[in-house]
Amino acid sequence: MRRLAFFISGTGGNALNLLRACREGRVAGLPVLGVASTAKAGGIARLEAEGLPMAVVARGAFASDEAFSEACYRAAEAAGAEVICLCGWLKKLTVPTRWSGRILNIHPGLLPRFGGDGMYGMHVHRAVLAAGEAESGATVHLVDAEYDHGRILDQLRVPVLPGDTPEDLQRRVYGAEMELYPRALEAYLGQRD
Repeated sequence: MRRLAFFISGTGGNALNLLRACREGRVAGLPVLGVASTAKAGGIARLEAEGLPMAVVARGAFASDEAFSEACYRAAEAAGAEVICLCGWLKKLTVPTRWSGRILNIHPGLLPRFGGDGMYGMHVHRAVLAAGEAESGATVHLVDAEYDHGRILDQLRVPVLPGDTPEDLQRRVYGAEMELYPRALEAYLGQRD
């Protein structure tokens, strides 16, 4: 069973979802650590309450993205993590060769559209509505050197409904994320065994 680290920057909803999916046997992974990019992340207390050890690696304590990324990877490696799942992670990570192909991310849109630097959270939903799209959704992909660029592992589509606000769309996409991320992670782990 592969050992997992969950990286969060906010409420930790996707991390909690994956943690529970593992504990319920829907995902064949063993969560060993949560890493937060800020001590203010609401998900820290939520994940600790579920018994997951947490580490805070604050971006402001490092002079470069590379130094920050390395500190994050060292924390994950110290816990024995073999796969990292980004769960609402909002900081730039550089990807060293040793972690290539072992970092997953969930994005609240259908990549490759509506991705890239600055395209996260409500920014994505506003852009989808402004473009007049008929559908949106969520994407799980491997992380590489570019924002929202790595190989797509799975997607789940949701309709854009007449009169949708960004908040309406966000709620439906978030529901899709809750279904998609465990499914994509389980498939990924199965391919790697």
